Amino acid sequence: MSSRSFTLLYLLCLGVCLGTVHVIRAAHAARPPEAAAVPIAGVAMELPPKPDVSPPELPGAGEGTRYDEATCETYEGDFRDACYEALARQRALRDLPGARLACAEIQRQRLRSECVADVAGVHAASDLAAARAVCQTLDSATWRDQCYFGIAMTLVDGDPALALGTCDDAGRWRDFCRHDVLGEVAVVDLAFVLAECARESGDLLTRKTCWHGIGKYIGRQDLDAALAACQRVPLGPDSLYRENCVHGLGWAAGERLGTAGADRCAGAGEQRDSCLLGVAYQQRRLQPDGAVALCNEARRDDLRDKCIAFVAR
Repeated sequence: MSSRSFTLLYLLCLGVCLGTVHVIRAAHAARPPEAAAVPIAGVAMELPPKPDVSPPELPGAGEGTRYDEATCETYEGDFRDACYEALARQRALRDLPGARLACAEIQRQRLRSECVADVAGVHAASDLAAARAVCQTLDSATWRDQCYFGIAMTLVDGDPALALGTCDDAGRWRDFCRHDVLGEVAVVDLAFVLAECARESGDLLTRKTCWHGIGKYIGRQDLDAALAACQRVPLGPDSLYRENCVHGLGWAAGERLGTAGADRCAGAGEQRDSCLLGVAYQQRRLQPDGAVALCNEARRDDLRDKCIAFVAR
């Protein structure tokens, strides 16, 4: 084969390979965001599609930095998208059309959908009806549900009952929405949340996540107060209600103290293992070896096996 023929053949193969890579990447980028899942005392609950990482920090950005289109156009790629996202959030409360125009400039579809959902959540404090209408413009059911979830979280401080009602519109994120709304409320009004969870509404997963949020959100503020709150939670079928509250406490302890948060599980009594699982689940990605070690400390065989299966995968 002549060198000229070999060169042509090489270039042809290279073109096919690069084209294939491009198609695979494009197909991957076009997929809707896949939800992660976290087990709540043995039942997997999907997590909303918020990104795992924060947008890149813009050069020169600081607290109080103001953005405009001219500034955003000085950036490229992810930095440009991050700038328009920041601009949209700055406008979201009082300038809904301007905020949506900023979102429309974001090039990555996932971030553009996230931006629209975030704008609606912020604007809900100003005009709830208009914010809800924004959610309906999202083509993706996943992000539309996320949009209502964000609105619910905005309403928590002013009207917990309305926030809970909004969770009913959050579709696949309804249980997680209720978990977060009731968790936020529990920090300031535990009696309200205990009464709401005691209504026994929804399926078992819905009921368990209700109690889980109490331990997690109060634990983020005060682990001792979270333990006291969990002691007020009824045992429930197979002790799952109190175990889920203590699991949430363990998750909060992991956030605050890392694997050392397991030291706070000693006071959980019969729910100690569930507390350990909460710490281990939270530390799964941060300290995987430490998380497995915590699983092995569980006394109940079923919980130990379940924990290892989750954190080791």
